Amino acid sequence: MKKQISFHICYLLLCYLYSFTEVDAVKESHREKYHHHLHQYGLVKLFVFGDSYADTGNWEKSAISWKQPYGITFPGRPAGRFSDGRVLTDYIASFLGIESPVPYSRWKQTSKKQSLKYGMNFAYGGTGVFDTLNKEPDMGTQINLFQQLLEEKVYTKQDLNSSIALVSLAGNDYNTYLYKNGDLKDLPKFTASIIKQLSENLKRINGLGVQKIAVTGLQPVGCLPAFAASSSYQNCSESWNRASKLHNQMLKQEVQKLNNDTHSQKHVFEILDLFSAFMHAFNKTLYPESLNSESSLKPCCEGVTSDSSCGDIDKNGTIKYVICNNPEVSIFWDIVHPSQNGWYQVYLTLKSSLHKLY
Repeated sequence: MKKQISFHICYLLLCYLYSFTEVDAVKESHREKYHHHLHQYGLVKLFVFGDSYADTGNWEKSAISWKQPYGITFPGRPAGRFSDGRVLTDYIASFLGIESPVPYSRWKQTSKKQSLKYGMNFAYGGTGVFDTLNKEPDMGTQINLFQQLLEEKVYTKQDLNSSIALVSLAGNDYNTYLYKNGDLKDLPKFTASIIKQLSENLKRINGLGVQKIAVTGLQPVGCLPAFAASSSYQNCSESWNRASKLHNQMLKQEVQKLNNDTHSQKHVFEILDLFSAFMHAFNKTLYPESLNSESSLKPCCEGVTSDSSCGDIDKNGTIKYVICNNPEVSIFWDIVHPSQNGWYQVYLTLKSSLHKLY
């Protein structure tokens, strides 16, 4: 899905102050409540697998996630996140009372082993369970990297006794399917193959010793700006939202089976219901104080012509995009990725279910 916006760059000097106000206040309040939450076996470690909804800096620095204005809200500069600020991983980590785990590629380059105490992020934007339009490590390869660290004793069995995994699957496999096939014909069969492979990945992560695994349900893909654009951002694509619901229904059935097969008193596998969380975020009645008069489906940054996108700058240095007036209240940053505020609103809905991770 990241293919649609890859290698575009843009510029924004808004919202910097916001990153140190409401969101950080919430983040710190959670840290006070759950600060360095001690699992019965020690400090919680978070291991992250998946795509751009969870990636916090694994792509090489030529990628869009390392270009302005990505990261301009947090941390105030481009830092490898596919957003203007924090993403899902950051909020999950904050809830657990830990720092966001170090991206694998960054750790590999620096070998700062003191950063390992919070876990590690193996997620790469644009990837899925199968090969996608990007050549970054797919989920299976990410798990291979994790297994290699275990074999090298970078993490021990005791470390994994207090571990939680976040597994993000936001739809890049489907985007690749659409690109190759041109329509949604035979999609149920393809969805079944995705769920089957995802299930194998989840079992493998658990088999390596991770005690609790949270996997994201598919967000309402039809509400992404890339698909809502055809209605001038007034309506979601119902066909794609039906595809999301089918995916989530199959995922729910498979996760129930996985939990039954573990014969554990507590569920090992939990689903994070991104579909419902996103729909709540779109509901304007939740934001009476909102300063944003635009549709919640409209991206904050978009191209000014049909052949330009957020971040496009021509060879003469002319900016070919526009930025919304109030990025701090937008839901989407670009045509597929939520803004920091979007993720914050999603997190608020997910928060009550995150207690199941303990």
